Amino acid sequence: MKKFLTGNEAVAQGAWEAGVTFAAAYPGTPSTEILESVAHFTDIKAEWATNEKVALETAIGASVAGARSLAAMKHVGVNVAADPLFTIAYTGVTGGLVLVSADDPGCHSSQNEQDNRYYAKFSKIACIEPADSNESRDFIKEAYKISEEFDVAVLFRMTTRVCHSKGLVELGDREEFKMIPYVKKPEKFIAAPANAKIMHPKLEEKLKRLEEFSNTTSLNRIEMHNKKIGIVTSGVAYSYAKEVFGENASYLKIGFSNPLPMQKIKDFAKEVDTLYVIEELEPFIEEQMIQNGIECIGKEKIPRVGELNPDIIAKALLGEERELLVFPEEKIVARPPTLCSGCPHRGFFYSLSKKKDIMITGDIGCYTLGASEPLNATDTVICMGASISMAHGAKQAFVKNGVEKRVLSVIGDSTFFHTGVNSLIGAAYNNSNIVSVILDNRITGMTGHQQNPGTGFSLQGDTTNQIDIPALVKSIGIKHVVTINPLKLDEVDKAVEEAFAFEGPAVIITRWPCALKKYSNQDIKEFGSLINKCIVNEDKCKGCRICTKTGCPSISFDKETKLAHIDANTCVGCEVCLQACPFDAIEKVGE
Repeated sequence: MKKFLTGNEAVAQGAWEAGVTFAAAYPGTPSTEILESVAHFTDIKAEWATNEKVALETAIGASVAGARSLAAMKHVGVNVAADPLFTIAYTGVTGGLVLVSADDPGCHSSQNEQDNRYYAKFSKIACIEPADSNESRDFIKEAYKISEEFDVAVLFRMTTRVCHSKGLVELGDREEFKMIPYVKKPEKFIAAPANAKIMHPKLEEKLKRLEEFSNTTSLNRIEMHNKKIGIVTSGVAYSYAKEVFGENASYLKIGFSNPLPMQKIKDFAKEVDTLYVIEELEPFIEEQMIQNGIECIGKEKIPRVGELNPDIIAKALLGEERELLVFPEEKIVARPPTLCSGCPHRGFFYSLSKKKDIMITGDIGCYTLGASEPLNATDTVICMGASISMAHGAKQAFVKNGVEKRVLSVIGDSTFFHTGVNSLIGAAYNNSNIVSVILDNRITGMTGHQQNPGTGFSLQGDTTNQIDIPALVKSIGIKHVVTINPLKLDEVDKAVEEAFAFEGPAVIITRWPCALKKYSNQDIKEFGSLINKCIVNEDKCKGCRICTKTGCPSISFDKETKLAHIDANTCVGCEVCLQACPFDAIEKVGE
């Protein structure tokens, strides 16, 4: 039986077929759908973790206990999980352990486009790269066999195109993996210095055996056609190369990329006249080939920035300009991302944008858009959980150097649970005179409405413990804690000014559901149902455009009539524009 699946869905299918019984992840594009798909298999216990480090650690725990386990995350999430990753390379595993890293060439939804194959090499674990959906299913099954045979964790490197593209996938039955009986092995799993010194030489021997395997495994295969051109490639770049060259070139497709099959590459290189290396992002394969004395052409022609495609490869290696669809660029209107109509963050950022002499440190989430036009509120965004830490550091620097400047950090609910809580503990401990704002929109918004510790529901739909954010904040020593409705602009202004007037760390929690969220019974009970709309009273409208400064996509301005207009199809009646209008020209209907 075959089914049309994305790469992410295929990973879930393959994990189920491989007998995986535990899987954990933190949602992040392009990896999110892996765990959402895994959650449909009742044979697997699937969980959202509070962050990627916790996800990997729980998967390691399941592996040590003797089960096959999976952790999934986007590429920058591996940065968070790096601590346990490097140590598990020394200790090895019991049940098979696979870490899926979904890289994002082109920064489609990320702050960088790092190549996580280097993590596999740096941490000294195996790396496998599928090129399409069917390989995603097939290769992850092989990954578990390799993990157990060589006592090694496997980094399963995917990219955005493989994650989200669809292809026909051959479905199989579940292999009921019998859990390996747990045996206490402190010398193996206690990574104290005395044990680690013994583990490291064993790891180096393991890598030698893995390289021997890499030269013989069918995951690395040669396709001989025209010998004038040879191409060493991996992942989705293989598909692009095949589209450009077809049978006019021979291929060494790398599916098992750490350690590389260097002898196989050398043998292949001898068979062809000109050797190209086509890989997405960094010259991971090319660098190692050059170190081994293999002449090749790679990044001097193939870009190391951005996502590849067949057109880029054809132009770079063949000098061919592919004919593309021509369109009048002057008629294309730029549509940058913006906060949705009715987004509970809009009112808060609109009020904040009018504050003077203030530094605002932001974080990763929908609210990153608070930095965009016309709000222009946020100053910085670096990584998950950084906003509070950066605010604290900036404030300490200002105080130490006699600079009078107020500092405020902004972080979402899921991001607060991810790593923001650690930062807030640091601010409380060091008595930092900053204001931290936790934007609780009752769901993990940016990645598509995943549950988190504050929602009261688990990934697989079970009712669970709901973390009380105000109580948690107070428990770590924050004395000034207020919860507000961010759609009430006066309430926002008052809360911010009172927090700044407080000496010491202060926290404001904005609590209102995401405008796109499917309300739970609890939401309806607490917030009611939004069935209202706002309209512009054209007799009162003065054409001042202040309403458009809220950045709501439901509001437009007619340059001919010089009047504002609200789209009734998208307006949810949040009333932020109504409060912003100085002429009472916006009215609420449908009450």
